[in-house]
Amino acid sequence: MKPHRDPRFLGLIVLGGAVGTSARAWLETAHAAPAGTWPWATFLINVGGAFLLGFLLEALARTGPDRGRRRLARLGLGTGVMGGFTTYSTFAVETALLAGDGAAWLGLAYALATVVLGLTAAWLGFEAARAVTRGAVPRRSAA
Repeated sequence: MKPHRDPRFLGLIVLGGAVGTSARAWLETAHAAPAGTWPWATFLINVGGAFLLGFLLEALARTGPDRGRRRLARLGLGTGVMGGFTTYSTFAVETALLAGDGAAWLGLAYALATVVLGLTAAWLGFEAARAVTRGAVPRRSAA
């Protein structure tokens, strides 16, 4: 059975997604931004999540093929937890709300900063994983 059709993998992704989404909801509720201000909780969640996902995927790729525990970690933690934790939809809504509240420049700055710093954080995650896994099994293509 192909991995994307395996109910065990799908269940793992759903469980991880529930954990990630719950953590994000708790953080965004505990640190809600007043209307018209920079949404720090979502911003830090997305940038931090980009770093963690970059680190996880690079570390897994550098330590062997996408099988067994590495595949479970990629699907459960990467697709599930990090997919649920980070949020494009909330980012998009907050950007639109900032623009609609007369803070168009703040909305634009928020959108640009999130994308640029998210890409930078993912790259830093890759680099951190490379440093930590130096000497590990050479990178192999996914099987």
